[in-house]
Amino acid sequence: MSLLISPEAIEMAAERIRNIVVRTPLVDLSRHVGTRLVLKCENLQLAGAFKIRGAYNFILQIPEKQRSRGLITYSSGNHAQAVAYAARDLGAPAVVVMPTTASRVKVNASRCYGAEVIMEGTTSLERQMRAEMEADARGLTMVPPFDHPNVIAGQGTVGLEILQDMPNTDTVYVPIGGGGLVAGIAALIKQRVSSIRIIGVEPVGAAAMSASLLAGEPITLTSVDSIADGLLPVRPGDLTYAHVKEFVDDVVKVDDDSIGRSVTWLAQHAKLIVEPSGAAAFAAAMNACHERNFGPNKLTNSSRQIVAVISGGNIGFDTLEEFIQDYRSFS
Repeated sequence: MSLLISPEAIEMAAERIRNIVVRTPLVDLSRHVGTRLVLKCENLQLAGAFKIRGAYNFILQIPEKQRSRGLITYSSGNHAQAVAYAARDLGAPAVVVMPTTASRVKVNASRCYGAEVIMEGTTSLERQMRAEMEADARGLTMVPPFDHPNVIAGQGTVGLEILQDMPNTDTVYVPIGGGGLVAGIAALIKQRVSSIRIIGVEPVGAAAMSASLLAGEPITLTSVDSIADGLLPVRPGDLTYAHVKEFVDDVVKVDDDSIGRSVTWLAQHAKLIVEPSGAAAFAAAMNACHERNFGPNKLTNSSRQIVAVISGGNIGFDTLEEFIQDYRSFS
């Protein structure tokens, strides 16, 4: 039996979470950037990121008696918030393990949603080990951050909405951390409209999926470093790797300068608050536009319709101000 997620599983997830998640808008930036580019704004989602989709789809399928004993996860921040939010909604206790370097905004939000926060290490593997230990000791149910069929199916509902709202889409840029979002989007879109190109986007300093594709199997990086704190897993999931290998047309890298400039541009021109991880796909799309000499107010007649997924907006106003001071906006 194939381990790849079917479009039907994603459609079932969409129905399961239909009355819970926000159907986020597509924001048209075509006049700003000179080509037909829209943003899928998951920064406007509940808990500020796409993660609520996969977390809720997973948690709803846990038997209530088991769920009531408590949930646990490990996350750099956005998945932690999603699990905390969903657990509070469903009346279950939640524990989240986050890195010692986690954003204050994400830590505080997780606590505000009612979760117990444990700080552990700086890498995804360190916090995973601590979460597994706590789960065993306390009898808690683990909610995986990305490498599970129910999580991937939930994230794939982003792709379903893109296809329904923008059926003439030509290319979709999607950020890659652990790979759950790109796996779900690609599984839905490629099995429905195979001609649509899916481009994964990683930070230069945390390109675990690119390295794994080159090696022919998931590999673990010895270190990661990027301002995109939500895209720093040292290893992709086995399932997410399989989906990327099967369905994703290309994986490109963006440097921190491009990401920082994108955060600044989106705040100044699109009036959107976007965290660095959330801006990575837009950064890659903008780099591609500049390579083709597109420019503002010079909209081409190309029929190509590009979508960039803005995956999250959990950034403090003080940090956003620092980005605006430190990074020159895209022109």
